[in-house]
Formats: sequence, structure tokens, C-alpha cells
Amino acid sequence: MNKNMRDQLQLFEVDNPCINVCEVNNRGYCIGCMRSRDERFYWHQLSGSDKSKVLKLCQQRRRRQARDKARTNGDDDTPEPQTLELF
Repeated sequence: MNKNMRDQLQLFEVDNPCINVCEVNNRGYCIGCMRSRDERFYWHQLSGSDKSKVLKLCQQRRRRQARDKARTNGDDDTPEPQTLELF
């Protein structure tokens, strides 16, 4: 599917995820919406499909941040991966 077709499939405008908490964390992402500087700066120039991709990235970043925070607080409930012993 080419880029023009993907853009046509986007029926509704993708809302700006900004929640007016514009501070940057140590990784360079806004702590309010989890977008990078370039993603915030060029938001209005992005196509609908590109905006959707940015929103998915933001969701991944937020989950990663929550997981990392839980690990540093000792609240990690995720099981450790099992290692198989060969000998």
C-alpha cells in the first residue's frame, strides 16, 4: 500500500496529545505527552498516519517509563526470564 492510500484511510483528524505539561525528561521526551522535540515541533506537518505512529511510540515510551519506575521502586511483578542450563 503506498503512502497516499494510507493517508486516505485516515478518516478522522488525529488530535494533538499535548496536555500542557511541557517539561522534558532526561531522555528528551515531554513528560506530559512523551513526544520528542521534533515530534512536538513538526506535529502539524505530519500526515494522519504519521501522527498515529507517533502516538503509538508515545504509548510505548509511557509503558517503558512505568516499567522502569516499578523496577527501581521494587514493585516489579514481572517474572524473571528462565534460563536453561546446558550442563
